[in-house]
Amino acid sequence: DVSEEALKKAQEVGATNTINAKKINVQKRVLEMTNGIGADLTIDAAGFKATCESAIHCARRGGRMVQVGLPIGDQIPTVPMGMVAGKELEIVGSHGCAAEDMPEILSLVQSGRLDPKKLIEREVTLEEGAKALMDMDHGSPIGMVMITQFADLPH
Repeated sequence: DVSEEALKKAQEVGATNTINAKKINVQKRVLEMTNGIGADLTIDAAGFKATCESAIHCARRGGRMVQVGLPIGDQIPTVPMGMVAGKELEIVGSHGCAAEDMPEILSLVQSGRLDPKKLIEREVTLEEGAKALMDMDHGSPIGMVMITQFADLPH
């Protein structure tokens, strides 16, 4: 990430290593951390051109890159298909988790290893949620923005 606040949040929820991409060359640091091999799994949760491309470059041969973040702005990532084929990468798109993963996730919550409240940046009304969604064109929130308040409906 490029935000110290986001990196701190990542460590709070269990990240063992973080890299500030403003200060450190991400690809070089990932290779150092993995003894020149690259990461088994890379995730682009931000959706920026640079984060998508970096996630592909940091994956090891036979690794997997997961694209979670929706594209932001008008800069379209360049996917180096020669590298994808040469390194035999698997690129997967995702916007959530599969139903079969829920028992494991709930087990992590029950054991206290995962605190879902730490993943929420703020709670908003339904009206504020629409604005928060539009604001994502300009940047990603550090955590989830959760709609918890709805307008009163006539009975």
